Amino acid sequence: MERIDYKKLIIETPDFPIPGVLFRDVSPLLQDAQALQQMIQDFSKLIDLNQVDAFVGIESRGFIFASLLAAKLNKGFVPLRKVGKLPPPTVKKTYQLEYGEATLEMAHSRIAGKNRVIICDDVLATGGTLNAAVELVSAAGFQVQDVLVLIDLTFLNQMKFNSGPVKSLIQY
Repeated sequence: MERIDYKKLIIETPDFPIPGVLFRDVSPLLQDAQALQQMIQDFSKLIDLNQVDAFVGIESRGFIFASLLAAKLNKGFVPLRKVGKLPPPTVKKTYQLEYGEATLEMAHSRIAGKNRVIICDDVLATGGTLNAAVELVSAAGFQVQDVLVLIDLTFLNQMKFNSGPVKSLIQY
């Protein structure tokens, strides 16, 4: 099977959602079954499965990667939602985005001994969402073992996790 170049499947939309932002749409990559299978395989090579009980997906595209990894690798899935989408009790974290403010929330860890997680998202831009996610997931009683993103916009951030770069499949 020939390797797929992920970047060729990503559509760039300038000035979306606001002027000055170059939006990278991963929808075409998700629509390509072979690319999707390759992506999940490539993600799984970046992590130590013996240290993982579940994958945390950041709403909304992080849900896709985390749930696919969880299903493929026989692990659990934990949603990290936008505020107001989960029943109480939850923990919340408000943070700054490059073009506004957002709040994430999640439920506390409810399965004893099954709380080692990897956080998944689509894009790491300035690091606001991912840093908030790491803090929130830890506050909810989970142990963050690693962080995975599809795209790392390295020109916008110098984010590290456990003293190393955030693991990603695509860098700009």
